[in-house]
Amino acid sequence: MARKLKTGEVQEAEILDLAHDGRGIARIDGKAVFVEGALPGERVKLRVLRRRRNLDEAGLVEVLRPSADRVVPRCAHFGVCGGCSLQHLAPAAQLAAKQRQLLENFERIGQVSPERVLPAVGGPIWGYRRRARLGIKFVYKKGRVLAGFREREKPYLADIQSCEILSEPMASLPRDLAALVETLSIREDIAQVELAVGDHAGGPASAMVFRVLAPPSEADLAQLEAYGAKVGAQIFLQSGGLDSVRALRADYPPLRYQVTATIDIEFGPLDFIQVNREINLRLITAAKELLDPGPADRLLDLFCGLGNFTLPLACHASEAIGVEGDLGLVAKARANGQRLGISNVSFQADNLFDPAGCGEWALKRYDLVLMDPPRAGAIEILGHMAHWRPRRVVYISCHPGSLARDAGILVKTHGFRLAGAGVMDMFPHTAHVESIAVFESQG
Repeated sequence: MARKLKTGEVQEAEILDLAHDGRGIARIDGKAVFVEGALPGERVKLRVLRRRRNLDEAGLVEVLRPSADRVVPRCAHFGVCGGCSLQHLAPAAQLAAKQRQLLENFERIGQVSPERVLPAVGGPIWGYRRRARLGIKFVYKKGRVLAGFREREKPYLADIQSCEILSEPMASLPRDLAALVETLSIREDIAQVELAVGDHAGGPASAMVFRVLAPPSEADLAQLEAYGAKVGAQIFLQSGGLDSVRALRADYPPLRYQVTATIDIEFGPLDFIQVNREINLRLITAAKELLDPGPADRLLDLFCGLGNFTLPLACHASEAIGVEGDLGLVAKARANGQRLGISNVSFQADNLFDPAGCGEWALKRYDLVLMDPPRAGAIEILGHMAHWRPRRVVYISCHPGSLARDAGILVKTHGFRLAGAGVMDMFPHTAHVESIAVFESQG
């Protein structure tokens, strides 16, 4: 009978693979052991922390034989802060690991494989994050305010001073926000701050939304306004749901980000935009190249948001229709199209997770379909492919498991070929896998 590891026991093991969350995987007496901080190819000493039915979880005690891909993490808070999990792995190896994970998901979940593996696409590996949510908490035992991400595997805020992956205007925000909030009368009543950075000049290009649980005093408001002026940020307060968000001043210019040389998209401080500016631009370019729209093509963009893909792709098609479930995003997408003078684009509000109730747009035919669904994927809407009969589908995914599942359906049920797929590294130093796939009709 195989010996069972005991909690707290130290054991040597070879690390065989990388788990989907960035932990190393060992196998001891036939049972998988997930080891925090370990990398494939390493021999390590580990300490068992938790025993579960199908796997054990362990902490890293010592690296006996390091991987050639192990690097020194740049961030002083790595290992404590939960914002990153892979800073100890060389960026090229991170990209290769994500590509392997994507292909393994295709094979294991969808039972399909791409005819062509698209080259893995990377971008900036530091200072890339233009959207973030920082927790804020006054800690009585410390007698001060903390601002930042949660600790790894714990509910507490990490005590950090800066963040290497935040876009440059925001890199020192954990320290600066903590210092600001400590001066406010409501320092115990601020739960979080959401950050967004745009691209335009001629005014503050970033925004901060303070989630306040009590009304700020006049002195607090003056402090916040002065801070916004100092760092070039628009300041918003949110006391409840999304409809409670209020700008501190009425003369803030619209936030915008660029998607092509001639197209920029206006967005609100809490609207969804792709976190990594450079990878978003490369995604748009890749989507255009893979879809290859022509002047006679009708294009459908599902889960279109603000029109991030719809608007630039419409310039190369006869007609483009974007569909999104969030009414607020649809209204802003329409306004963006009108402001930019793109007349062959329209946007529809519909729940794509309940396709039976979709409107007239779903009854038309489309030459090309783009979809960029949330983590759950697009399984509910795939049944419409039989009616739309597009010659090409491009699927942008933030979860390789749901993409692989949906790829299996597109290939086995709807007769498409999985012509190509590859990763686009939207979140370097994290285990997040962003990818793009193209399907070709065989009809």
